[in-house]
Amino acid sequence: MAWSRRAAVGGARPSGAGGRARPRGRRGSQRHGLAGGGGRGPEEGNGAAMAAAARARVAHLLRQLQRAACQCPSHSHTYSQAPGFSPSGKTTDYAFEMAVSNIRYGAGVTKEVGMDLQNMGATNVCLMTDKNLSQLPPVQTVMDSLVKNGINFKVYDNVRVEPTQRSFMEAIEFAKKGAFDAYVAVGGGSTMDTCKAANLYASSPHSEFLDYVSAPIGKGKPVTVPLKPLIAVPTTSGTGSETTGVAVFDYEHLKVKTGIASRAIKPTLGLIDPLHTRHMPDGVVANSGFDVLCHALESYTALPYHMRSPCPSSPIARPAYQGSNPISDIWAVHALRIVAKYLKRAVRNPDDVEARSNMHLASAFAGIGFGNAGVHLCHGMSYPISGLVKTYRAKDYNVDHPLVPHGLSVVLTSPAVFTFTAQMSPERHLETAGILGADIRTARTPDAGPILADTLRKFLFDLDVDDGLAALGYSKADIPALVKGTLPQVRDAAQLHPPQDTQSSRGDMVHLGHLRGYMKTQIPPSSSFAFTLFH
Repeated sequence: MAWSRRAAVGGARPSGAGGRARPRGRRGSQRHGLAGGGGRGPEEGNGAAMAAAARARVAHLLRQLQRAACQCPSHSHTYSQAPGFSPSGKTTDYAFEMAVSNIRYGAGVTKEVGMDLQNMGATNVCLMTDKNLSQLPPVQTVMDSLVKNGINFKVYDNVRVEPTQRSFMEAIEFAKKGAFDAYVAVGGGSTMDTCKAANLYASSPHSEFLDYVSAPIGKGKPVTVPLKPLIAVPTTSGTGSETTGVAVFDYEHLKVKTGIASRAIKPTLGLIDPLHTRHMPDGVVANSGFDVLCHALESYTALPYHMRSPCPSSPIARPAYQGSNPISDIWAVHALRIVAKYLKRAVRNPDDVEARSNMHLASAFAGIGFGNAGVHLCHGMSYPISGLVKTYRAKDYNVDHPLVPHGLSVVLTSPAVFTFTAQMSPERHLETAGILGADIRTARTPDAGPILADTLRKFLFDLDVDDGLAALGYSKADIPALVKGTLPQVRDAAQLHPPQDTQSSRGDMVHLGHLRGYMKTQIPPSSSFAFTLFH
């Protein structure tokens, strides 16, 4: 998606009481809205029916994302074993539960890692990181603490930024040979996810790699083996992986993102040390922050837990990513308030310790939120954007391969996504727009989607984000591949693990095609900070 700088220069105004450029699609959103002024005679009934149809369409798409056609555990609610059916006969769930790693926050708290491992009785520790971080103070601080407390350790510094099944398996092999009794992951989400996978398969050495990978790519078996303690030390402020039981990777054979997800693989402890944020380049701060932003927005607007189906036959079959729920909502909204207040400051001034420290904490807050609720279309559509990258190399990332950072690939679709999903929960979309700075005092419910979309465009414009998919090297000719990568076709997944519902997967493609058309036509270039797929 893109937002037009030309529109901004031309004088178009962002959303708010002062007026907002009227997108061509707003007539449609008003017509489909939920609220309005006084009675309008027979039209009122028609409007209510159309609104109900719009909500049903969004709900249907979100439900389809829970099913086999969606492989990524970061937004799928069915990453684990086949759910079966509830003995009570219920078709949707009636309960939710919370799971989160222990978290310790404080400047300099990394120095305690050696004492933690000593208290756990660890004698042979695997320290995982990447080659860039291995030369930086966060890793040195960890090693100093391990030496000081007499902990034997070996370093694995071959973690790949945006890991693949191949890089996972290399780390797993290292872990199996090392026979470690504890793990420490120092880095961003790539390092923490790699370490989770290494811990899992070293603890279950006879399992095949696809045993625990989410269906339909893998078998999605439940994790029943005991794992070793894992301490996560995040050095970026985005993934929240220190709080979650998910490990995401690129499955190169099918060119899709998938992963392993289970409460069992979440870290034992997350050490959130704001001192590490001093070493993040501005571009990394921005893209990590966009991940926090979308984690919060998506989990808060996800399908509610009581609408998720089917109802699990046993508590072990209840997924961690259950849909929005009252507890996740608290964490998501709080994280969003921190993003609104501090992200721009954190990007613009590396010496703003207050801003960078708060964003580090917001990452964990959003992780607790989405780690128990899930996310949806922004993340679902992001995986082919990053996975099909051609030559793009993001600023401030020292890697030897083309790379679209995860946070960037997620946030680019956000204006289109929330214009679409607002039909499901317009009140929540308006609330989040207000948190992000929109003046919603006189806003009408039918305008929730466009208002939030305009607010997001202005937010991204202020941070000089790359202007749409074209800037990443994509063209209109790539749209079919991007759609296919979002909801891989059944014949691809069937190569590894036959899906249960072929017809629903085909329906998913149709619905995603509708959304693609919506993104292309609903908000024209004349709107405020307008986005289009491509210039």
